[in-house]
Amino acid sequence: MTSPLPDSAASFSDVRLPADPRAIALLLHGGAVHGTQPVNGRNLSWQRARWLLRDTAPALLADGIGLVLLRYRVRGWNATTGGEPAPVQDARWALAELSARYDVPVALVGHSMGARTAVAVGDHPSVRGVVALAPWLPPGDSVVPLAGKVLRAAHGELDRITSPAATTAFVERAGRTADATFTDMGPVGHYLLRRVRAWNAFTVASVRDVLDGGS
Repeated sequence: MTSPLPDSAASFSDVRLPADPRAIALLLHGGAVHGTQPVNGRNLSWQRARWLLRDTAPALLADGIGLVLLRYRVRGWNATTGGEPAPVQDARWALAELSARYDVPVALVGHSMGARTAVAVGDHPSVRGVVALAPWLPPGDSVVPLAGKVLRAAHGELDRITSPAATTAFVERAGRTADATFTDMGPVGHYLLRRVRAWNAFTVASVRDVLDGGS
């Protein structure tokens, strides 16, 4: 699968699909609060998502679940008054593209800003739920897009980039209308570089859980 859009637009940078996928995991990488620089091959947030895709692909492909990594147009969240943040726009484009090509359910897997993006687009009809890894989930963010869906969030207690406490609070709020759980990953930081196998195992199990409808 290749994107019909120019290089300056959002694109599917990595795609691994079985012959007849029963579902798709759409991976959304991290970013920054602000930043208009284009995302390229040297971007560390995008690279981390590629590693996650590479490491989790064998198990998910064996289950008939395809994996697709979205590359945003720019690095920042770049919130504006009256408009959706840049990565949210890109994720909506990606879901529209996938829905047009495959009539299958989608699990969103997001790291950091990618998790915030995943929550924002969780109301798309094809989305069953969100797997949030060390997410950036500020207190003011709405849980409404996750109503009736599944949220599996994980955070390390040594994270100094995003807040484990904020994630716990978000999961508690989301749990009023969604199947939402929080997993403490222990003494690890933000970048998924320690306890890599544990992060990978959580991701695989949570994608399966989301697509199976949760508990």
